[in-house]
Amino acid sequence: MSLEYAIEYPCEMRRIYGEQRLRHLGRAGSLVSQIVNLTLENDRPPSDESIKFTTELSDDLEVSEQVAEYCRAHCPAHIEQNFDYEFDEDQSDRSDEDLNLPQSGSSCETIGCLGRIRYPIEARFERFLADRAQLLSDTLPQEQWPNLFLILVDPESPFDGEVTKELRRVTTPEGLRFFELRTPISLARKTAKLTTDNLFDLLAGFAASDEGASGYQRELPVMALSDYAEFLEALLINGLTVCERARLRAQGASYSQFVRFTRAVRLAESLGVRLLMD
Repeated sequence: MSLEYAIEYPCEMRRIYGEQRLRHLGRAGSLVSQIVNLTLENDRPPSDESIKFTTELSDDLEVSEQVAEYCRAHCPAHIEQNFDYEFDEDQSDRSDEDLNLPQSGSSCETIGCLGRIRYPIEARFERFLADRAQLLSDTLPQEQWPNLFLILVDPESPFDGEVTKELRRVTTPEGLRFFELRTPISLARKTAKLTTDNLFDLLAGFAASDEGASGYQRELPVMALSDYAEFLEALLINGLTVCERARLRAQGASYSQFVRFTRAVRLAESLGVRLLMD
């Protein structure tokens, strides 16, 4: 289970294959990359089931790699090649050990304008998100808060947490969950009415303006991208040292996936296109 997203840039590959086919190809490439990575990490031969699964997807993988080659060479919406966060902080505390921590949850995307945030959202990451939101509200005067944070604390905020609350209750027949934590984390003081359910409702975006014609049911519209990027960067990027970010990546997959999502939001803003979500 995952939240899938796409930068809706009108490239040649989108014209040829269409949004749904492109999404299918991206999903196939991502799944096989995960299988390969797990095999390498476990240092043992792939299972018969993995081999069978990969073989069944061989035609899709061939097309996916052709699309990926075009993406790497020509597409300004390729997230890894066209956008990254650089560190301006003092890096004197950085060590070889810090820089070589295992990169849990690193990108497995073959098509660079697509991505996904996999469920369940890890409890450790949710606590980090709550701590960062609390720090932001406690250390900045309210007039300096990101616009989306001000919307969250507004009594009329549309992000009431109800959608996320429902997702927390879901357990699939296979035992899968959307969130590791069964109850949200509450914030305090100026943000005492907020929980992490409100935060995740906000991060889920808005109903698609085309009523799902693209195949994606939700979106971040162009006019909202700057505010989303500012808010996400305040929570996930700003003020963290190289070592802190390396440790967060090593602790689980969710942090890296949300940082890549933040890159996608900022890149979509620079291109003036929607970020599609589902």
